[in-house]
Amino acid sequence: MTHPNDVAVGVVGLGGIGSHHATKLTERGATLVGGMDVDAEARARFHEEFGVPAYEDETDLFDDCDAVFVTTPNRFHEEYATAALAAGLDVLVEKPLAHSLESAERVADAARDADGFCTVGFNNRFAEPVQVVKHYQDEGRFGETTHVEANYVRRRGVPGRGSWFTSAEVAGGGALIDIGVHAIDLALYFLDHPEVVEVTGQTRSEFGGRDDYAYVNMWGDDSGPEGFDVDDSASAFLRTADGSTVSLEVAWATNRPPTEEFVVRGTEAGATFDRGSDDLTIHEAAVGGGPHLSDTEVETREGDAHAAEQATFLEAVAAGEAPAINTVEEAVRVQRVIDAVYRSAERGEAVRLD
Repeated sequence: MTHPNDVAVGVVGLGGIGSHHATKLTERGATLVGGMDVDAEARARFHEEFGVPAYEDETDLFDDCDAVFVTTPNRFHEEYATAALAAGLDVLVEKPLAHSLESAERVADAARDADGFCTVGFNNRFAEPVQVVKHYQDEGRFGETTHVEANYVRRRGVPGRGSWFTSAEVAGGGALIDIGVHAIDLALYFLDHPEVVEVTGQTRSEFGGRDDYAYVNMWGDDSGPEGFDVDDSASAFLRTADGSTVSLEVAWATNRPPTEEFVVRGTEAGATFDRGSDDLTIHEAAVGGGPHLSDTEVETREGDAHAAEQATFLEAVAAGEAPAINTVEEAVRVQRVIDAVYRSAERGEAVRLD
């Protein structure tokens, strides 16, 4: 069998996340063979930093690859993912799967007909505390998991006003599709990806479009409010076919303390996981020796979720078998929820998905 580090990998989209993936690949000793971007400056930076060719045309890159990472702005995920699949390559697409539900479904259709496979970059699933929670769930320690509180809230964290992140046409949305996608995916992962049947949601755009937007730090450069046409926060409630539920709070900017806390509630135990710090606490109650409550702090190793995600992907490519985790079908379910939140907000009513 091919060693995972011998898989020839290319990166399509050489911005921040593309360079991050390339750095992680080189740190693990993987075979990075090149990159592709339509921007000449991005190509030059990538070539200088990693010492591999950087192309303007994806077909030139695909000729040298066994697999590719697609890390372009959301609107172009479909174009490059389907082209790579048509070329017989295995593909990891960064989250979200696409900028719209229709585009995501076309990627999934292409993946079903392809010789290669497509997986999606929900790296938070690979965090060690998340895997500990899944282990205890599988052991039955939590009983039946019935509800997840999913929070990914920044106090002031709009990314680069004026960049593609704040353009509905390119990104497909704002805070909900950027960081909310992680919160939705992780919540559904904790619930074993049930069928979501109803979504009630409200999106807001209250801060990013203001001339007096006050912030301390910003990822990327601030070009001001002109062209800011996306949501900067969202609240939603999800019902599933098996009766489990999810409450969702997402924000790039809001007047409250930031939180990345996920609370998993089960019939026998629960857990609180902080995505930002990796803190994990198990909550239990019992009657032995007298009724009592207990909170167990769980210490895990300091892991690297992106590195673990890459390892799983490269091992699957080397084995010639699609991984069972982070499937394109799961990503379409997440995209369906995002689409439903936006539709619910627009209509002012709950949206049924069944």
